[in-house]
This record gives sequence, structure tokens and C-alpha cells, in this order.
Amino acid sequence: MEPFLKAILADTSVTVAALKKDPMAVLRAANHRPVAVLSRNRAAFYLVEPRLFEAMMDEIADQEIHQKAIARLADKSRCVEMNIADL
Repeated sequence: MEPFLKAILADTSVTVAALKKDPMAVLRAANHRPVAVLSRNRAAFYLVEPRLFEAMMDEIADQEIHQKAIARLADKSRCVEMNIADL
């Protein structure tokens, strides 16, 4: 069973109907922040401008690289001992 109330992860929200009228005005009013687009009083999707979306994708990529690094550090069998002076 789905919870009755779910958090809306944006300071600004708009209905689908209002978004259809003037999507660029909605983005301008949000001042570079995400907008929750509501359908039947629930977030149907989030609207973000390109630079925020790109920053989110960069963050996800960074986290994936971080997880790979952690996994590789945990596998001591692949480690190579070196002297820092040799670098």
C-alpha cells in the first residue's frame, strides 16, 4: 500500500495545467531551483533546467567513481607496493 502523503522534494510546485500555459515562466519563477510538477496533488515529475540536470549527472558519475575506488581499495590482492620516491 502506498503512503498517503509523500514528500515533495522542491520548494516550488506547479500543476501540469499551469506548466502547459507557460513552462518558461515556471522555470524563471523557480530561480534555478527544481520544480515539482503535480498531478492529482502528487509529484508526477520534477522540472529542472539544463545546468542543474548536468550538475546532478556529474554528481552521480562522481559517486559511481567513488564506489569503484572504494571497491578497488578493498581488494588488497591487486595492490602494488611502491616507494613514493620512485614516482
